[in-house]
Amino acid sequence: MDRAQKEKVVEELGQIFESSGVVVVAHYAGLTVAEMQDLRARASDANSSVRVAKNRLAKIALEGKPCENMSDLLTGMTVLTYSEDPVSAAKVAEGFAKENKKFEILGGAMGENALDRAGVEAVSKMPSRDELIAQIASCIGAPASNIAGAIGAPASNIASILSTIEEKAEAA
Repeated sequence: MDRAQKEKVVEELGQIFESSGVVVVAHYAGLTVAEMQDLRARASDANSSVRVAKNRLAKIALEGKPCENMSDLLTGMTVLTYSEDPVSAAKVAEGFAKENKKFEILGGAMGENALDRAGVEAVSKMPSRDELIAQIASCIGAPASNIAGAIGAPASNIASILSTIEEKAEAA
C-alpha cells in the first residue's frame, strides 16, 4: 500500500469515526471468509457497516476525533462495526458474537463516550431508532383511535338496538 492509498484510508476512517453514532471494535482472528461474509450481510441488513483496517492507520484517523479515547482497543486483528444509528451496529456485533466465539467484542465508542465490553452490550439492548419511532407513533395514534372508538360507540350501540328491534318486529 503506497502513501496515497494510506492517506485515503485514513481519510475514510476519519469520516467513519466522525459520522457514526456507534463504533464497535472486535477481534476476529479465526473467522472464516464465510463467517465474515455473514457478519457483513447482517450489518448491511441493519443499515450498518463492517470495516477491517490496519490499526496504525485507524489510530492516525482517530487523532483529534471525539472518540479518540478508544484507540487503546486497536490491537491485534480488529474489525470495526459502525452505523449512524447509535444502536444497530452494537446489536449486529452482539448477535454475531453470541453465535461465533471467535468474534470477541473489545469495546467501542458512542460519540465522545468510550464503551467497554459491558457498555456495548448495554447499548445493544436499547431500542433502535426505527423501534423508537414506531413506539412514538403508536403512542400518538392510540389516543386518536380511542377517541374515534368512543365517538363511534354510541352510534354503534343505537344501530345494534335498532337492528334487534327490527328483527323482533319481523319475527312477530
